[in-house]
Amino acid sequence: MAAATVPGGRFGGSSWTWRPVACDALLARAFHSCTELGGRFYLVGGLLAGGATAPSSDTVVFDPAGAQAVRLGAQGSAPRSHHDAAPVGGRWLCIVGGWDGSRRLATVAALDTERGAWEEWKAAPGNCSPAGLSSHTCTRLSDRELWVAGREGGVRTQRRYGSIYALKLDPASRTYCYKEEGCRTVSRSGHCAALLQTPGPHPGHQLLLFGGCNSAEPEVAGQWSQGKIKEQPPVAPHLMEQLARLVSSGQGSRQGPRGLRHHSCSVVGPFAVLFGGESLTRARDTICNDLYIYDTRKSPSLWFHFPCADRGLKRVGHRTCLWNDQLYLLGGFGEDGRTASPQVCTLDLFI
Repeated sequence: MAAATVPGGRFGGSSWTWRPVACDALLARAFHSCTELGGRFYLVGGLLAGGATAPSSDTVVFDPAGAQAVRLGAQGSAPRSHHDAAPVGGRWLCIVGGWDGSRRLATVAALDTERGAWEEWKAAPGNCSPAGLSSHTCTRLSDRELWVAGREGGVRTQRRYGSIYALKLDPASRTYCYKEEGCRTVSRSGHCAALLQTPGPHPGHQLLLFGGCNSAEPEVAGQWSQGKIKEQPPVAPHLMEQLARLVSSGQGSRQGPRGLRHHSCSVVGPFAVLFGGESLTRARDTICNDLYIYDTRKSPSLWFHFPCADRGLKRVGHRTCLWNDQLYLLGGFGEDGRTASPQVCTLDLFI
């Protein structure tokens, strides 16, 4: 059920908002995963209300073309929150790590979307799994390899290491294999990751981590020369043009948001679009509704901040997904940190 457009932020002669396009109680959750596969969004697990100790085990499929949500009746799903997910082979939705209500996991579960069934994949020989993962990120480098960064550790120790893992996935054998990389990062939890092309005379790719700690600086978690990364992000020419026009109306800064976590991030061409989250630097009113755009078209890359006056747009633990030249916002807790949003919204830019 669509609703009226809500005013968002205004900057100079430009403005933006999240426009509701659907509303369904099945979608109300936070700290879930939301992955586009075959033109549909798969929402897996998460917390259905603030303060909940047991994560959900259900999977909801949202069709953005028809604005309809249905609960998937797949067997074998397990409760999971604070996990991450990635599509593999155009068929499997792989869920990596997360919290099951009693411990952090590093295992891989996969939804076979053709059969409509969940599978528990096995560790391959030589696997070196992390102690446990939650509030981490998984970034596709190819159709068979993910780059995993973020918190690991057991419940009692609450350890947070700056380790990075390459995770190889093999759908044919239903196996996975972690390998710890030699590089390390600042300890982060609830951050986001963006695989972006590097500007300048030596093109390539770099994986940047934003937030999840007190630092305002993005951190390079991996670099690859030209031709090494085969992953192609979704094409969104109209949205990319709109973002370019929006940042042209603002004043860029080398300084990014400090102490932001559990925000969303989507890559749109040379831009990383961050929204919402929780501020680690505030004692009160910690949930945010700000839009940040990281522009990598020139070196040095610049941040553009577009604040929002509408407190109804505050979100934490939400997700954004890019599809059909539009950026969608799904789920998340609102201003009170407890009530999950049932809305689906798209980012509207008025230039």
